[in-house]
Amino acid sequence: MTTQLRLALGTLLLALCLPLSAQDNLTAEPEVTIREDGDRIIEEYRMNGFLYAIKITPPSGAPYFLVAVDEEGNFARADQVQQGLRIPSWKVFEW
Repeated sequence: MTTQLRLALGTLLLALCLPLSAQDNLTAEPEVTIREDGDRIIEEYRMNGFLYAIKITPPSGAPYFLVAVDEEGNFARADQVQQGLRIPSWKVFEW
């Protein structure tokens, strides 16, 4: 009985610790990659590997942002996206 209880407690502790170690890999700050494309500067903003925004600074004029509108890799200018709340849509389960 004592061995089974220890095994059950050990399994429970292991199950509780696994989600914490998986969350350690997630970063709280975005990764920013800056590169030049011809005469303009492109800054790519990623969070946990997902590209969610691109800032383009042309040689003349104001910089503008492209933001992800879906998970398919489609982007739209931030000033042309319909004003309002963008609701995040994360995949919770997939099989």
